[in-house]
Amino acid sequence: MYELLLFAGDPKSGGGSIQLVFLGLMILVFWLFMIRPQAKKAKQQKTFIENLQKGDKVVTIAGIHGVVNKVNEDGTLSLEINPGSYIKIERSSISMDWTAQLNKTAEVKK
Repeated sequence: MYELLLFAGDPKSGGGSIQLVFLGLMILVFWLFMIRPQAKKAKQQKTFIENLQKGDKVVTIAGIHGVVNKVNEDGTLSLEINPGSYIKIERSSISMDWTAQLNKTAEVKK
């Protein structure tokens, strides 16, 4: 029992402050490696969605490739998937990563 008290620390000597510092460091690391990158990516996605315009080649999260035909005020897009064939989709259903990859490969082929 004496050994247990030795490792636990005397409450009068401030052994709990080390635990608080450790907890604070854990929260800081969690924020740096988990929350901050997700918030940054969400901000990039929002900017990407807001900057969509007619003529942009895009890929939806369902894997549908098309060209933006019209940007509607209600948060939707008219997407041309084949000449003369249009679908109406939500702006949020456009994949930023897949669209960037599609446009990157198109630039390499040029």
